[in-house]
Amino acid sequence: MDWLERTAKLRQWTRSGTRAPHKPLLLLYALGRFQEDADSRLRYSSIEQDLQRLLTEYGPPNRTTPAYPFHHLVSDGVWEVRTDHGHGSPGSGVGDLRTTGATGRLAPELRAALRGEPQLLERMARLLLDLHFPPSLHGELCEAVGLDLEPARAEQLSAVRRQRDRRMREAVLTAYEYRCAFCGYDGRIGTVPVGLEAAHVHWWAFGGPDDVANGLCLCSLHHKLFDKGVLGVDGSHRVLVSQRFVGHSPAARRHVVALSGRPLIGPQPGARPVAAEHLAWHTSQVFHGTPRP
Repeated sequence: MDWLERTAKLRQWTRSGTRAPHKPLLLLYALGRFQEDADSRLRYSSIEQDLQRLLTEYGPPNRTTPAYPFHHLVSDGVWEVRTDHGHGSPGSGVGDLRTTGATGRLAPELRAALRGEPQLLERMARLLLDLHFPPSLHGELCEAVGLDLEPARAEQLSAVRRQRDRRMREAVLTAYEYRCAFCGYDGRIGTVPVGLEAAHVHWWAFGGPDDVANGLCLCSLHHKLFDKGVLGVDGSHRVLVSQRFVGHSPAARRHVVALSGRPLIGPQPGARPVAAEHLAWHTSQVFHGTPRP
């Protein structure tokens, strides 16, 4: 059985680029727990809060319940659920999962494959990360689910993974004249820029193109906040700051809150600005809550 192909083809509700990372987040969490204890069962009532935090922090802006992936991941052949009454899930109702003592874990065939091929766990985890989340979030997401992965190696790339265009970074940084489009940071060591990154507005994992019209040059801080939905950009190319962001220090006010309503810096004349459809995708699928006035 090709577990990588099965991982890449998790059944998810999709419509016009809508994010639905519920199953990938649960599967990453299960892989992390398997790495810690290969024989443990995960009782829904015990891990519900963990899963809810993952969905809140790394899922789409609309609120959802962890009961959905706990029940529905069974249909993908990588997960099994049992209750106090025997094999099988009682459904996707939160109350049913709690009262029946529902527990879940990786499917028996997958557990056997992971024991027989130790590298399979890492390859599945990296595939899930690449297909559903931007690179800026991979490290902290691994920490959040308890995954310990070796540094990525090029030869581990699977045939099911789409290759990024490595020229995009240089094209985007050039278009924005090596300055953060939000704050203007332009640090260098000699002639080499440091702390500047090319951010996909419409995430590459969700079909966003490797194109200047889908990119922003951002400093490392603002790239992370952009991908976490704290920051966004409106149709007039002004910075959005989520009302959900809380920061009382002068640094938080200066580097985040004060950005609200500020026009983007760049791109230079002749370079394409971010396309409206990519901004709309980020606002609906990543940006959290209502923007500050």
